[in-house]
Amino acid sequence: MNRRDSIKAIGLTTLGSALLHDACKPGVKTPAVIDKDTIGEVAGREDFEIERLKTLRAEKFFDEHEMKTITVLADIIIPADAVSGSASDAEVPAFIEFIVKDLPDHKVPMRGGLKWVDLHCLKAYEKVFINCSKDQQMELVTAIAYPAKALPEMRQGVVFFNRMRNLTASGFYTSKIGITDIGYVGNKPNNWEGVPEDVLAQYGLKDV
Repeated sequence: MNRRDSIKAIGLTTLGSALLHDACKPGVKTPAVIDKDTIGEVAGREDFEIERLKTLRAEKFFDEHEMKTITVLADIIIPADAVSGSASDAEVPAFIEFIVKDLPDHKVPMRGGLKWVDLHCLKAYEKVFINCSKDQQMELVTAIAYPAKALPEMRQGVVFFNRMRNLTASGFYTSKIGITDIGYVGNKPNNWEGVPEDVLAQYGLKDV
């Protein structure tokens, strides 16, 4: 189940209980059909929040080329390994697209940073970033990924990459893949088996 499905499931439980409660009231007619595609978005939200969410989803900020660049960068920041998938497997590019619309202060720095990356690659390799070889891409990323070591002329790239890295990590570690990657399982019931034997022995209570 992905993040969106999880939210829908929570919303369905909440709204379903409310409908059941209302159905027991005299004179109250329960709706015959529940729209499963919107129920999770309606539950617990104000009307203006629902409308804003619809507006944001209908908008498109990054063009196709920018999204491809974001995807390559995100997968360099968090590649797939033996434990979990990559940033793009966790739908991080879509997360970043949504975040820049939800928090518009990201728009200019992100778009400007993506253009800086392409211009640098055009000057250095005569190709835009996504058309560069893996080695060339890594050469650029290495030059901007470590602020303390970066050359002064790479400052704009460093600032952009810091933002890109933060957004990538935020998107990845709030996804199902990311949560599994860090081993977070939430609250779980305990099985109390009494005081450990070594503690009882320490206080002379083992044979009591």
